[in-house]
Amino acid sequence: MGFPEQQQPVPGVQSRMSPVPDCGEDSYRGSGKMIGKAAVITGADSGIGRAVAIAFAREGADVLISYLDEDDDAKQVADLVEQACGRRAVLVPGDLADPAHCRAVIDRAVAEFGKIDVLVSNAAYQMSHETLEEISDEEFDYTFKVNVGAYFSLVKAALPHMPPGSSIIGSSSVNSDMPSPTLAPYAATKAAIANFSASLAQLLGERGIRVNSVAPGPIWTPLIPSTMPPEKVANFGDDVPLGRAGQPAELAAAYVLLASQDGSYISGARLAVTGGRPIL
Repeated sequence: MGFPEQQQPVPGVQSRMSPVPDCGEDSYRGSGKMIGKAAVITGADSGIGRAVAIAFAREGADVLISYLDEDDDAKQVADLVEQACGRRAVLVPGDLADPAHCRAVIDRAVAEFGKIDVLVSNAAYQMSHETLEEISDEEFDYTFKVNVGAYFSLVKAALPHMPPGSSIIGSSSVNSDMPSPTLAPYAATKAAIANFSASLAQLLGERGIRVNSVAPGPIWTPLIPSTMPPEKVANFGDDVPLGRAGQPAELAAAYVLLASQDGSYISGARLAVTGGRPIL
């Protein structure tokens, strides 16, 4: 299908992408599957996190929107959440590579909502490199801190505030077992997320808390033009069986399934939304 060649500074701004991703702003229709729930979603200013925040709100949930520093994108999501039958939106900027900030995110959610029913660890960092020598020690460490370390810190802080019936969802990737060599650190973190989620499902089952991961394929988000060269952006997603990249809105239903009562017996799973590319 193809996209125009384009590039942005990290972490990227959704409104500057061409075309602007579809996060379900005009299409997602809720049916009351999450009424009364309180959700924390990281990386919720754009892309998959934005689509999940919109869907959760339209299903009846209040949402804490954790994001790095993309204030305009985040405010747009907050407005969309609050337009969904008067749901509450809480904005918390900051870098999740810092465990103290992860704890602050959870503290704010508990202060605002009194509980956490759903935790979606979705924020991620990646960068494309043609050789291993291009990857600095600092970048390797930062990738793991944001993608894996934050997941650990968020879950550990949230557990005392998650009642039975709660749900934890980690955003993994098709790269978890089909790694792209140019995204080596990112791919390794996505495998860790899938593995950690499976461990948590076994650790937390006796508490009535379900844990799963979602494995997206190529999805059109700000991560793409901000971390890949323009020529790769132009062909992004062309190599999957469906022949195109997915839109963030096409992930929303998977997260709603895992967060809601519809997924009450799903735990320890990795749900593939990959455009036909299989995962093992």
